[in-house]
Amino acid sequence: MTAQEPALKGAWGITALLFLFMVVNFANKIVVGLAAVPIMRELQVPPERFGQLIGSPFFALSTVSALVVCLMASRFETRRVLLALGIVGVLVQLPMIWTVGFGTLIACRFVLGLVDGPASPIATDALYKWFPDSKRALPTIVMTLGAGVGIVLESPLNWLVVHYSWHWAFAALAVLNALWLMLWLAFGREGTIVQSKMGGRGGERISFRYLIFCPSILAACCAGFASFGATALGLTWFTAYLIDGLGYSQEVAGNLSTVPALFSMVVLMAGGVAMDYLQTRGFSTRFTRGLFAAGLVALGGCLLPLMPATSSAPLKLTLLIVGTALAAPIFVAVPMVVSELTPQPQRAVMLAIANAIVSISGVFAPMAMGWLVGGSALQQAGYERGFVLLGFLLIVGGLIGALFVRPERDRQWLAKHARPL
Repeated sequence: MTAQEPALKGAWGITALLFLFMVVNFANKIVVGLAAVPIMRELQVPPERFGQLIGSPFFALSTVSALVVCLMASRFETRRVLLALGIVGVLVQLPMIWTVGFGTLIACRFVLGLVDGPASPIATDALYKWFPDSKRALPTIVMTLGAGVGIVLESPLNWLVVHYSWHWAFAALAVLNALWLMLWLAFGREGTIVQSKMGGRGGERISFRYLIFCPSILAACCAGFASFGATALGLTWFTAYLIDGLGYSQEVAGNLSTVPALFSMVVLMAGGVAMDYLQTRGFSTRFTRGLFAAGLVALGGCLLPLMPATSSAPLKLTLLIVGTALAAPIFVAVPMVVSELTPQPQRAVMLAIANAIVSISGVFAPMAMGWLVGGSALQQAGYERGFVLLGFLLIVGGLIGALFVRPERDRQWLAKHARPL
């Protein structure tokens, strides 16, 4: 039995809890986008104002809080930090159960944005304390799939919106957050694996200026940046596009909103398994985490500019769903590239920095879509202009990732700058 095997005991139980954490985290994100039209109608908010004050600020706060919280969290056990995030996740849903004004909605989303930012990097760091680098692909896939399952919850949440009101959807989320919190209190534990790809002991440190400007990390973040823009638009505007752009009812649109998540989950699982298989067959991480994962981002981007060329609503949706879903495997590749090149004591902070870079697109994408929709005579045309621009962003980001993610080369360069703790 190796020294790492005892540390792996219970690792898959923690993976399951972190999977559930991501389910709840993404369900918290999607509820406002799901109920965008009823919220705008009830609170009499135009699309431009909704995008500026609800969509973009949420992702802006996520970006800032990811850095601040992860810097502080490096001093504490990830188990305790996740507990604190879970408590806030429960409390922030409660005001939305009752009749509220637009100001209260903004305030609650602001607070949720503060919690959302560090959620993914902290959960990833907690996961990696249970698995060595060579065994992280599958648990990373499983945890990331939680995001897709969270989005699939749109269907039951939409049922509440249609048959009761959007306030009931927030009430259901308060219950889900509370259930996860109780499970984490009962079973959440801290991992013990300390490993660095640079030297294997986690006892070295590299200046953050070298890590942040490492070409492979920056290139992976560029591909992730483009892909997260697609995620942000989907979370904020996809259901509204179905209703106001294509003329579907709220009930039908809410049910259709689960399709992108389901397809993304399939692509994520298939892409992640393919990356893991290729690596076990001797392919380099440059190929598996660079050319392959980032190449799929660029390939997906090629489909979106075709949307205005067809008048068929089903074909438009197919191009949009497939094009954005092909980018999903990059969300597995980015943290693995960062972890591969970063000493363990600095991992949580670097994951937060990478997450912040990736999430910046979430600040601008919903706002830009709001402007395009609000400024167009036909809302469908405004939406599709936004998706065409997203396609070009995916192509550029994917190509940068495919060309410049070279972990093997950059690991040797970073090793020259490593210093003992």
